[in-house]
Formats: sequence, C-alpha cells, structure tokens
Amino acid sequence: MWLLVFVGSVLIWAGGTLWFLRRKPSPFSAASVRPAGPLELDQKTRDRVLKQGFTKDRIPENLDAVVIGSGIGGMTAAATMAKAGKRVLVLEQHDVSGGCCHTFTEKGFEFDVGLHYFGQLHENGLLKVAFDQITEGQLEFVELPQHFDSVVIDDNGERRDYAVLSGKSEMEQNLKKCFPDDVRAVEEFFKIMKVTARQIPFLAVLKLIPEWLALFLLKSGIANLFSSIFRLSVSNATEVNNRLTSNKDLHLIFSYFFYGVPPKDSSCMINALMLHHFKRGAYYPKGGASEIPFHITRVIQKHGGRVLVRAPVSRILVDGKGAAYGVTVKKGDEDVEIRAPVIISNCGIFNTFQKLLPPEVQVKPEIQSRLDMMRPGKASFLLFSGFDATQEELGIVPNSIWLFRSNDMDAMMQEFFSMSKDEAPENIPMALVTFPSAKDPTSQIRHPGKSCMTILTMVNYEWFEEWRDTRVRKRGGDYFDYKMRFGRCLFDWACEHFPKLRDKLVFQEAATPLTNTHYLSCNLGAIYSADHNLERFYAEAMARNRCDTPVKNLYLSGQDIFSCGVAGALHGGLLCASTVLRYPVYIDLLLIKKKLKWRRAKEAKHKQH
Repeated sequence: MWLLVFVGSVLIWAGGTLWFLRRKPSPFSAASVRPAGPLELDQKTRDRVLKQGFTKDRIPENLDAVVIGSGIGGMTAAATMAKAGKRVLVLEQHDVSGGCCHTFTEKGFEFDVGLHYFGQLHENGLLKVAFDQITEGQLEFVELPQHFDSVVIDDNGERRDYAVLSGKSEMEQNLKKCFPDDVRAVEEFFKIMKVTARQIPFLAVLKLIPEWLALFLLKSGIANLFSSIFRLSVSNATEVNNRLTSNKDLHLIFSYFFYGVPPKDSSCMINALMLHHFKRGAYYPKGGASEIPFHITRVIQKHGGRVLVRAPVSRILVDGKGAAYGVTVKKGDEDVEIRAPVIISNCGIFNTFQKLLPPEVQVKPEIQSRLDMMRPGKASFLLFSGFDATQEELGIVPNSIWLFRSNDMDAMMQEFFSMSKDEAPENIPMALVTFPSAKDPTSQIRHPGKSCMTILTMVNYEWFEEWRDTRVRKRGGDYFDYKMRFGRCLFDWACEHFPKLRDKLVFQEAATPLTNTHYLSCNLGAIYSADHNLERFYAEAMARNRCDTPVKNLYLSGQDIFSCGVAGALHGGLLCASTVLRYPVYIDLLLIKKKLKWRRAKEAKHKQH
C-alpha cells in the first residue's frame, strides 16, 4: 500500500514539475551561439573587461543576485542566470577576475594559475555545448596531440615512461600494449569508466530533486535498482585496483590524477571519471586561460550585470528570520552594503560558513551539520618558470608530464605528508609538469620568443603556517628560502627530463598555500577546494550536499558542489543556477546537443547527395 502511495505521489510531483517547467523561459538556445570573433590582443581592452574595479556607481540597480567569487563555478551560475533574464553582480576580491582561470604576466611571461587542460570538448559534447552557451560561442579551443599525458615513474634510478592517448578506442588499446599481461584488467577498468560516465548524471539528479525524495530513493534501495553508480561511488580506489591486477604501475595509471587524496581514501568513480574525461581528446583555450572569464564577463554585461574586482566581501547579511538579503564589501575604511534577493557563494563551503556568515548563524546545528560532511582539502604548491627561448629550442612538449618517485601512490603520499617541515622540500614524491606556451599556438604571437612552465605538487598547509600573518611579498628571507627549497627540487626534477631548460631560465616564482589563500581565497591553500575523500561521494552525502543551504536565499556553487577542476566547478555552477531558477538547465543543454547532432547528420547526408 505504501509503495502505491509513493508511486502516486511521485507521478503527481513529476506531472506538476513538467507543467511548471513549460511555463519557464529557457536560458539557453542554439540561436544565441554565433561564430567566434578575432582574438583580442590589446591588453588595455582586455583589462577593461577583466579588471573592472569596484566602485559604488558601478553597482547595477535592481539586482536579482550577487555572486561572491569569479571562479568558473560562480561565472557559470551568473552567466546562466543572466541569460535567463536576471541582473547579476559578480564580486571578486582579487584585482583580476577568473579565479583559478585567471592568468598573470611577469617579465613578459604569461602563466596559468589553475587551468592546465580539460576534456569532453569534442564537437557536440555536453561540456562544449555548455561553454558555447555561457560565452555565446566566443571561446575557442585548441585540441592537443593524441598523446596528451605522460606518466613517468623515476623509481630509484629506473625510469619507466607510459604514454596516455586520447581516442574512443586508442586510449584502451594503447594501455593494453603497455601492459600485455594485464589486458583483462584494462578492459575491466574501462568498463568501470563507461558505467561511471553514463550514470554519473544520477548523482547530479540527487541534488536537483527534493531532498526528501532523494533520501527516500537511497534509503529504500530503489535507487540501486536503477543504477550501479551509487555503489561504485563508494568503492575504494585501491581495493578496486588490487582486485583488477597486482601490477603496481598499472595501479598508478588508474589513479595518476592526484588531487591530494591517496587512492586508498578516494573513490574509484572519481579516478575513472577523470581518465574518461580525456577519452575524446584534451583541449586548451585558444589565447590562454583568461579567455574564459573574458568572454563570460561580456555575456553577463550584455544582460545588465557586472563583474567587479578589488571587491572583497566581508560578510553575508542575514535578517532576523534567518534569510540572506545582501553582502558588505570592504572598500577602504567603509563597508558598502549591497542588497539582492539571491546570494550565491563561489568561495567554498568553509569560507562561506566559517568566515562570511554572522557568528550567531555559524553555530547553528544545521550549518555545522553541512560543514561536518566535508573536510579541508590538501594544499597546493606551484612553481612558475619563464625562459627566453622557443618551444623548439627548449625541446618542450604540449602534453603534460606526471612525475612519480614510486609506483605506490598510497605509500608515497602517506610518507610525504607525515614528514616534518624541514624534511619535506627535498622529498617531493610527485609533480605535474606542464608548458602552457606549448599548448597554445597563439602564445608565440602574444609573447614571441618566450616559453613558460608550471609545475604543481601537493603539500601540507602546516609547513607554511608560521608565515600566515605576514604580508604578501613581505614575508621575509626565511619564507623565501624555504619555498625555494621546494622550487629547486621541482625544477631540478623537470630538468632531468628537459635538460635545455636550465640555461634558458630567466624568471622564476613560487606560489605556496599562503599565495593561494591571498590571491584565490582558497581555504588553507587548497586550489581543489574541499577534500575529495571517499565519504564525500557516498550517495546520501551527495544528496545532502546541495546548492541550497540552511540559510534562506543563500546558495553554493563551484568545486564543493560536485567535484574538482574546471569541468567539476562548471557543473557546480549549472547545478546552482538550476536550483536558483527552479529550472533544470541541463534539459536545455541536452536538447541543444540533440538538435546539433541532428543538424550535422542532415548536413552530412546532404553532402553525400
């Protein structure tokens, strides 16, 4: 009897939802996408878009929403709402918009701070459709070579190189060639990848349907009847790898995208999803990472909104009934109050709940319950190097190089993160080496004769904590010497693989967790935001970790909503916009995707005749 009541209730709810959606105007349309214009090379013109400083007279009137933070999650939510007819103001505390998608230029070298490459931007891919909508087709991408990643194990003097290829079948076939004795293990892992990619939308749906319904479906076991993703999401990566094969090198390939969590504490689903993300190719923004905020800002402005920088939000305003109604921005000695019926925070759950909410709201049980679902992520360290030489002169490559001191990532990470502050700099076990200038063909037009390299690794925030109360660029000689011990270790390691780098080096700077906190407002220096531990991806935790919050009118966006990286943050923005608008914008994206597929099939058929 109870099952009939439930089914009847769901049908009534679904029918009501469809009726409601038909009354909603669609924010996305294929008609809004136009051919990309020429690349804007004039820096003053770019700065007028990316560096619009905050002043009172630049605040639009009759705001529908305020977004805190101009990372890709916040910008995606803002652009989606703007295209739905909302007037949105994005506030950025840094002096340039973009969050981890912004770039900085020093001594004539342009560096990315968080974007290295991304996938699923093949023709008619959902992510490509989404980018086309929030930039109205103005963002172009360069497809990287099929050999997009190299995994290199420097194991006690013995070096083993593995090429990772993109391609619907080539990725799998190449790994089978690399590991001929583990063909079955590769096939099984690719089955996991396929299931994950196809069924991951079910986890997103949990965040869009009413929470009571999501929890009922999970706790009753009904959800497991529809999809295996709910069990797969809580599968320990190390246990799955061990079940597939005893080959430690292959274990590493299955989990080489490090984000601060060892495989034994991470979800197999996330690792499989990351590799699958590049199956149809790896891509880089033509013109550099800053092209992303540049074109999204123009869409927001087109619809009456603004993206303003040097606008640090000091608090979220909450009324006596527990509803957010605005924010205050610190402008000199003055607190500027900005009111709006919707507040979206893209600066992470810890910054939002622990720093921006009033103290009396922070301590509420429902706020603490949401915080208890997450834990702070591991901090990052980046080394930026500039060279007076071309790609050909240096012998550098467009593919990224993932370096490891061992094939046992669990043991490596446990040993490294257990080290003392003094031991750590010379014992870095893993690093990502990437050359942005080699990925973008416009780099030599914009910065002729110059090349740049970024190296990323993960570190403990505590190793740098003693300097947290010092000012940026004035942290003292001890701080500089300490961070450059990490820098020298990373640079020497890169030079082992690219020996021509050393003689052409003319600029070098390191970004520590304190740098990330200052410029990007990363909680404890974690550019991947909250920890991606296994518990975070329990189906019930995914259902509860929603865009809406216990504070009425306050919403969350970005990496903390779904997963890390540009793609993860963008989906966080789409989920947030869907929640605020009470309209699942994914429906529009899927319809446009289907329409484009039909159109291209019709054009291909027409050409044949």
